[in-house]
Amino acid sequence: MVRLSVLDQSPIREGGTGSQALHDTIDLARLADRLGYHRYWVAEHHGGPMLAGPSPEVLIGPIAANTQRIRVGSGGVMLPHYSPLKVAESFSVLAGLFPERIDLGLGRASGTDPLTTYALQRDRRSAAPDDFPDQLVELLAYFSGTFPEGHRFARLAELPGRPELPEPWLLGSSPQSAIWAGQLGLPYAFADFISPQGADIAADYRARFQHSERHMAPQTAVAAWVVAADSEEEAWRLASSSRMAFKMLRRGRLIPVPSPEKAMRFLESEGEAVGSPPPGRRTIVGAIDKVRAQVEQLADDYGADEVIVVTITYDHAARRRSYELLAEAFDLPGVPVVGGSAER
Repeated sequence: MVRLSVLDQSPIREGGTGSQALHDTIDLARLADRLGYHRYWVAEHHGGPMLAGPSPEVLIGPIAANTQRIRVGSGGVMLPHYSPLKVAESFSVLAGLFPERIDLGLGRASGTDPLTTYALQRDRRSAAPDDFPDQLVELLAYFSGTFPEGHRFARLAELPGRPELPEPWLLGSSPQSAIWAGQLGLPYAFADFISPQGADIAADYRARFQHSERHMAPQTAVAAWVVAADSEEEAWRLASSSRMAFKMLRRGRLIPVPSPEKAMRFLESEGEAVGSPPPGRRTIVGAIDKVRAQVEQLADDYGADEVIVVTITYDHAARRRSYELLAEAFDLPGVPVVGGSAER
């Protein structure tokens, strides 16, 4: 049976607020915990009105404090913006507070536009160096204590949350990320919702995997767009909101998540059928039997142990319902759905 997890990007609905979106994230995390999802990751995005999650390291603590057993982590921290030591210290604190529950998903992308990337830089005299592999190795050395003897940073590996440690993951949507994850013996999560058709990349990761102290075998997860509803028609209606928002994003126009009614009118004006997938992008949308079959096929295509589900809808109740339907279909070991909705 495929393992199911959640990636929450804290969507802001049109007419809503960022504060509401963040409270919705806490609410959805509680639900996912009760339903039996394995992990709950929050994303990092900057500088826009659509997503309210620029600081996963800040959001993880409240989520973990409001849940009981689910693993909580970043999907992910965009490491080029930060000092490896600061990331190591922050996640060490979280691991110390919530032992064996904290994941540190790491990414190379900026998570925003060039201007916001520049604004995030501490030193703006020149562009930040492209030294992600060096940053990654340094960060992992803080956790493992494997700095070479005499290294000037070696004493800094005495992190505040020890002996507890977070679980590092490498996130990716390109062949290079798979190479690094394999060489460093890290678990690897591929973003199919960003770059579909990555099954060969995941296979390359497993072929290149070199066992590490913490991982003797490769561990693959795939993240995908999923919207499930009580009918096929309703699922496509709900999915239209994120389709419009991301279509506008690709045009450089950042907007809050629109209502389905507004989004359907927009898609029709663009000549796109509301009830079929957009070109060039995998979307798993529909009634639950169809969705379950496609999620299982996705996991099989990627050789993945786990599918991380990304769901954006205008209405928070619809997003909750989508995750409830998935939990029921996959017989997750949580609280059963009663009367169409788990207790809030």
